[in-house]
Amino acid sequence: MIIVSPLSAVPRLVVDEGVSHVLGCLGPESPHPELGLADNCHLRLTFHDILGELEGFQAPSREHVERIIGFVDDWNQSGKLLIHCFAGISRSTASAFTAVCMLNPQEDESVLARELRDHSPVASPNIRMVKFADEILGRRGRMIEAVEMIGRGAEAFEGTIFNWNIVR
Repeated sequence: MIIVSPLSAVPRLVVDEGVSHVLGCLGPESPHPELGLADNCHLRLTFHDILGELEGFQAPSREHVERIIGFVDDWNQSGKLLIHCFAGISRSTASAFTAVCMLNPQEDESVLARELRDHSPVASPNIRMVKFADEILGRRGRMIEAVEMIGRGAEAFEGTIFNWNIVR
């Protein structure tokens, strides 16, 4: 199971939900929480939630997405994977969508994107991250089209916590 949340809920969820792995995407102004997990169970990525290169900011890169995919690939799925960003709306939902697409290569991307929207009306996956994931996973633009199909989520300061079962 994948849990998606904002940063504010991460320490509580790790304890209450028995999370075994954490994938965090935060900007340089937000320190990653110390959760007591082994380094190979806690991926800490630092970049801004922007859609293109911008002077003074770190945009999501192909390398960041490759590291997300590698981390998910190394996760044995016996425990819960918590994915978070600062608000739980953009970087985390792009990462979760990437993970679910990767773990379910036979599933139609548009079905998975609609599932994401059902889980979170505020989800607005970072399209730059999705584009890199689509290329890396060889989805031929289908992940991008699926995220564009669901459109931007409702305006919110913070996303709601949701669970996404990956077993089909």
